[in-house]
Amino acid sequence: MLSGVPKQLPALSYSQEIQGRVARVGFDWKEDEGVLEKLAEEVAEYSSAPNALEKEKEFGDILFTLANYARRQGIDLESALRGANRRFYSRFEHMEELCRKTGRDIAKMSFAEQNELWQAAKRKENGE
Repeated sequence: MLSGVPKQLPALSYSQEIQGRVARVGFDWKEDEGVLEKLAEEVAEYSSAPNALEKEKEFGDILFTLANYARRQGIDLESALRGANRRFYSRFEHMEELCRKTGRDIAKMSFAEQNELWQAAKRKENGE
């Protein structure tokens, strides 16, 4: 059942594909709440992981669970993440543009000041 899934798929797509295949034979949560409870469990395990190796393992479990939840919602994770990356990139470019226009150095600003620019970029993106 799983052997036909191309291993060269991006990791998020691979995760969604293998979880989709096992769901077709009934190995899946009955309700979305079960997936969200599993996500909370994985986040707790990550938080209590004793070392970097265990944290990496638990973070992988978080991503795996998120991939499953996205699959259940009909969301393609690769597309969703690409969109988030594009929005981040665009917003940060707007922040840099605002700094150029006002002669400010973004690297010398406090995080609070940077966050104000971030919020301005989000408002611009939303047409506000």
